[in-house]
Order: sequence, then structure tokens, then C-alpha cells
Amino acid sequence: MSQPDPPLAPRAALRWAVVRSAVARVRPASILELGCGQGGFGVRLARLAGGYTAVEPDESSWQVAHDRITPAGGTVIHGDHHKAPDPGRYDLVCAFEVLEHLADDEAALAEWLPLVRPGGHLLLSVPADPHRFGPWDDLVGHYRRYSGEQMTGRLAAAGAVDITIRHYAWPLGYALDAVRDRLAKGRRPAEDASTAEERTAGSGRVLQPRERLTGAAIKVGILPFTLLQSLSPRKGPGLVALARRSA
Repeated sequence: MSQPDPPLAPRAALRWAVVRSAVARVRPASILELGCGQGGFGVRLARLAGGYTAVEPDESSWQVAHDRITPAGGTVIHGDHHKAPDPGRYDLVCAFEVLEHLADDEAALAEWLPLVRPGGHLLLSVPADPHRFGPWDDLVGHYRRYSGEQMTGRLAAAGAVDITIRHYAWPLGYALDAVRDRLAKGRRPAEDASTAEERTAGSGRVLQPRERLTGAAIKVGILPFTLLQSLSPRKGPGLVALARRSA
């Protein structure tokens, strides 16, 4: 009997609705996820493709992801994208809420795209709207937020083609951002997390629901907002980008 999917936070649940649609569109047989965190999406992706591999540099998150994803048939490696096996052979390479944590995002994209097989796809999510950069972004180690134009430009500079960008999480995401910013104002980074890189290491463990009942309540509660965001793909504080590596 398969294990239930790990619970997702409200913002992640809204994101997953968009990601799931994009994955269904490209129908990958093999997926590589970069920075899978605790495996909330990884378990779901492993069940959508015959071959799923992930890398996760944070040891604590990697252990949780490994324990969750392995029973679903996936593989989770402790490390960054340099540890990914079989570079250049994946139908789909994903990175969700990762790029904004990297000081040199252009260099990262230039290294990520070659992991995709020629003709395959790269799927990313990032926080949207640079003017909305706030206390939460700083707390969890973000370097930036992105406009659609910025995301398109960076992907094109890396050599990607057929780039599509859509926003998500309208309107609920704005309220969620406000709550997170208020929480962040009352919190200080740990003493051993003075740099963005150090704050990034623990960002995937912050405000993650752990109880199945909590996850079920979130899943039901965001249903109407999933519909609303589908009606407004040009609005919302999050971006999902799908691009193709030229054949």
C-alpha cells in the first residue's frame, strides 16, 4: 500500500497545481529535481514519471526527502546539481524556489540547462515581483525576486527556447506573503546563519506542515483559490517558467 503524499503548505499547494499541469503537458519519462527540500513535490513527481532523481544539499532535508521519496520509487542524492548522474539525459529538469537563493543565477542556469536532454524541458518556480522583496525574503536567504521579463531574459541567455511564464497564487498569495513578512519581522536568523547561503540551508524546513490532518485541511481550503489563480495567469506573487533545450 503506497504512502500518502506529504502535506504541502498553502503556497506550495497552489504552486503544485501549476507544476502538475506543466508536467502533464510535457509527459516526461525521466525527471531530475534540483534542491528537492524535504520531498513534498518529489514524492508526487516520482509517481508521475518512471524515473525520478533528486539532489538536495541540506543534510537534514535530504534525509527527510530520502525517507519519503525512496518508497515511491525515486532516488535522492545528498549534494548539488554537480552530483546528478547522467547529465544531459533527463526529459525534465526542475528547480522549485531554488534560483532566488543563488548569488549567480545566470551561471546556475547555464549549468542547469545542459542537464536536460536536447529537446527536453526545464521547469522552474521563483517568487515574483522585485518590488515585493521583504523581510521574509531576507530571512530565508533570497537574493532577489523576478519579473516575468527578467526570468525570460535569463532563460534565453542560458540558451533556452520556447519559454512560457505564468504567475500563480492570486489572490491568496498576497495575504500569505504579508503574514510571512510579519512573522519574519519578529524573528532573527540563527547565529550560525549570518549569510544568505547559511539562511538558505534551512529555508526548506521553515513553516512546513507535518501532520496529515493539517495537510488535508490545507488541500481543501485552497481549492477555490486554485480555481481563481487558473483564471488569472498574469497575476500573483509567484512565477512558474517552462522552457525547452534546443534540439
